[in-house]
Amino acid sequence: MITRVFSAAVVGVDATEIEIEVNTGPGEPSIIVVGLPDTAVKESKDRVIAALSNSGYRWPRKRTTVNLAPADIKKQGPSFDLPIALGMIATDTEEELPRLSRCAVAGELALTGEVRPVKGALPLTLEARARGKKAVILPVANVREASIVQGIDVYGVRNLREAYEFLSKKSELTPEQSNEADLLSQRDSFDVDFSEVKGQHQVKRAIEVAVAGGHNLLLLGPPGSGKSMLARRIPTIMPPMSLEEAIETTKIHSVCGLLSSGESIVLRRPFRDPHHTISDIGLLGGTANITPGEVSLAHHGVLFLDELPEFHRSTLEVMRQPLEDGKVTISRATGTMTFPSAFMLVAAMNPCPCGYYGDTKRNCRCSDKQVERYRQKISGPLLDRIDLHVEAPAVEYKELSDTLPAESSAVIRERILEARAIQNHRFTKSRKSKITTCNARMSHAQLKEHCRLDDRGNELLKNAMADLNFSARAYDRILKVARTIADLAGSESIAPDHLLEALSYRNLDRNVWQ
Repeated sequence: MITRVFSAAVVGVDATEIEIEVNTGPGEPSIIVVGLPDTAVKESKDRVIAALSNSGYRWPRKRTTVNLAPADIKKQGPSFDLPIALGMIATDTEEELPRLSRCAVAGELALTGEVRPVKGALPLTLEARARGKKAVILPVANVREASIVQGIDVYGVRNLREAYEFLSKKSELTPEQSNEADLLSQRDSFDVDFSEVKGQHQVKRAIEVAVAGGHNLLLLGPPGSGKSMLARRIPTIMPPMSLEEAIETTKIHSVCGLLSSGESIVLRRPFRDPHHTISDIGLLGGTANITPGEVSLAHHGVLFLDELPEFHRSTLEVMRQPLEDGKVTISRATGTMTFPSAFMLVAAMNPCPCGYYGDTKRNCRCSDKQVERYRQKISGPLLDRIDLHVEAPAVEYKELSDTLPAESSAVIRERILEARAIQNHRFTKSRKSKITTCNARMSHAQLKEHCRLDDRGNELLKNAMADLNFSARAYDRILKVARTIADLAGSESIAPDHLLEALSYRNLDRNVWQ
């Protein structure tokens, strides 16, 4: 007798349906797993045998072949334990399981028969729905995550016996229910707020411009000026994630195993702040199994790189593609994978190694060569991809001691939402509206269409290009920032004042510390 159980294998951040065939035949009692399994899958037969015995079931005392099809896709992880065990019980008892063909199953087995959580429950459920399945059976710890997928029933099981009795209609389970409105209502709760930041009004304005247009941002200033504090509050003023964005982001976190058992979906914009010792693979993604890196974990959110010059230069250079394309392609001997990585880069750095170059109150201990070497750790092409370079000076005592409340994140976000609404209306008319979500993502053709300057603006930008020796990429980004400033002002055209403000946000190009 051959029993077929359906599951899925995670490939990148998506899942592919896997059909598990269990067959018994003459020969010495043994279990053979075929279909390109990795070590964890090969070891499943030992876990399955113990789980079957401790759950009161027998494993077939014949030559048992477990085939994972299609055979050309590598199968990884322990998520096939539960479907293999169910297939072996049905094969041994020769019992038909009425619900089996309509379900996809995944779960790791403990030796006691308990079902443990697995990675990738959300993409597995999405794949099951796409394949026409009516239900998925998952560990109880994964059901909240999977229940956000509409149009398919999600059942949670605690142990092997509970799963088998449900499939054989000897018992019933209640599918997990998820309320979309209740989930989305949790998007606006944050532990931090911009009202807690004293002073730094010019920096806050620059951050507002950056978020309104989805622009990358570099904060420059001495230690203790509040750069990290400001950066950590940026997600509080970003537009709330749509359900589609939340699901796409959750898929990435799910396959990386970063969702806690009580977390069903990533509702708030991610904020990732890797340490400067991170490797190229940790930032971009990779390893032999090609897993997402920090640039993908920050998808639809913020990637914060504190102490930017302390990162290895080679590590920083790998971000060029994701910054330009909003996706990252990784090639390894095992294959090529593309992950989404549409994030907002926020970086922070000191003006010099000691941090006090140009400070009027503290003496800098660095030589000119040390300062130059420190700044040269950041390449020109990378700086070109950062739209705003903003100085964050030390905060004066008068501002720190001010008891008046600062502007809240909610107030700032309202202005940003108005500017984003203008952009959405503008790009809806474009043929590329599906991929253009903000000014920073404008194509060259859209730039020419929406960022026209009058004669005075053209002359102003021409002189700035000649005096400051901007690159062509910097030219495009200045126009995009100016377009965002005009949107915040509710202006249909880019005025000279908008252009001047955009030019003022290129501090490193203007060598403000020299």
